[in-house]
Amino acid sequence: MSINELRSITTFVRTVEYGSLSKAAAAQQISPQAASKALGQLEQFLGVRLFHRTTRSMSLTEEGQRFLEAVQPSLIGFQQALSAVKQTKDELAGPLRIVGPRTVLQSVIGPVMDEYCRLYPEVQLDVQLDDRIGNWVEDRIDVGFRLGNSPQEGLVARRLFPMQLIICAAPSYLRKHGIPLSLYDLGAHRCSAFRRASDGRVVPWRVRVGERMQDQPVNPAFCTNDEAMELRAVLAGEVIGQLAGPTAAPLIRSGRLIPILLENMADHYSLFVYYGSRAAQPARVRRFIDLAVDRLTDGKDFVLSEAELQSASDALPLA
Repeated sequence: MSINELRSITTFVRTVEYGSLSKAAAAQQISPQAASKALGQLEQFLGVRLFHRTTRSMSLTEEGQRFLEAVQPSLIGFQQALSAVKQTKDELAGPLRIVGPRTVLQSVIGPVMDEYCRLYPEVQLDVQLDDRIGNWVEDRIDVGFRLGNSPQEGLVARRLFPMQLIICAAPSYLRKHGIPLSLYDLGAHRCSAFRRASDGRVVPWRVRVGERMQDQPVNPAFCTNDEAMELRAVLAGEVIGQLAGPTAAPLIRSGRLIPILLENMADHYSLFVYYGSRAAQPARVRRFIDLAVDRLTDGKDFVLSEAELQSASDALPLA
């Protein structure tokens, strides 16, 4: 059914209900001329007259009465369906599908999800940990988080905070093996690396050299596709690792890890929250986005200042 046919049928039913074409037009917030045109189009389409018209009154023809009895229940059901969808849009209940990378979803976004669940217990969160960039529409994602320069085209994005990639080690490792003073020195050290689960490739470190960003291949003494396992090896003093800021920041602040090669720290990536529309969102989606933006924008818990990094780098005891 085209929108003109729907308007014509609605005009017909409203004219019967109000007993006046002008009142039917006012109820639909259209002009009397538009209402008359819609009714005329319907009669032309059906090939019958639906009303007997005089200058003072309108009454249904026999064909009009039959058409009313046939179409009115369907129109009522259609209108109820529209109202139900509009009401659902404002309800704080139903599923909320979220996707984000494994590397930050638990430590960064986890507390936001916990708070959201306490505030809106009727919403059912469906959370997928996925480092790949899928098809947002086909996967029916309501809210996504992504590390990178910007999210995929066609989505609304909000930058939350820069993602530092910090080369660091446990104090015990540095006391035992010494402190590398350049990227070249890493060749003589035990380093960890992340292996992508999708293709099995070892991911090179991303580093800053002057004003440029470049890949830094490492010959890993420890390799894994799980960030928690890599962190465990770094904290145990077995390897040097390159860790994301949200993971490394609290451990550096507590002295359990020491940042090194600060001039080579990459911070060109950011964490984004993204979604499909600014306006046509159910309330449960809007509330989650608002909460995430409020709690995570410029999140100082996950980003180390230059002063903090330098102070931590200078804090290594010699014995």
